[in-house]
Amino acid sequence: MAKFSFVLDSPVSPQAFLAALVDFSDRRIETWPTIDPRVYRVHATTASTADVTEGSAIFGGLWGRERYDWSTPGVVKLTLIESNVGLPGGLWEYRIGPGEAGGSHIEMRYDRKSKGLKGRALGALLQVTGGKPFLQNLTRTLDILASARTPRAVH
Repeated sequence: MAKFSFVLDSPVSPQAFLAALVDFSDRRIETWPTIDPRVYRVHATTASTADVTEGSAIFGGLWGRERYDWSTPGVVKLTLIESNVGLPGGLWEYRIGPGEAGGSHIEMRYDRKSKGLKGRALGALLQVTGGKPFLQNLTRTLDILASARTPRAVH
């Protein structure tokens, strides 16, 4: 089982971050570089939900089918449907609002029960590190979003 949370402020606007969280086009692979394109699959979308399988090549391959829900303003909840490392029903949640100095204030909460040897090993790693790999991946995505919105000088 892994349960952790962290808070992060970013120069990326809340609207831009929220848009990236719920963009299930082919751009998702570029914005979220830890997603393995061989696993990524969109099963269904509505105006405020998506059923998506995503995964990573780390630890010999991890995948999860998630139900994304962004029907509450400023909140994106991912509920695990099925996975090779986690039990159904686990939650991963983002709360996004304006930052005090502009940009966005992001609260991320993760609460999932592991399954199998690989899942228990990953859960233990995440628990011991307080979710540091998730923080690093999120920071990388925010850097990608910030650089995409920064004007570049043309000579």
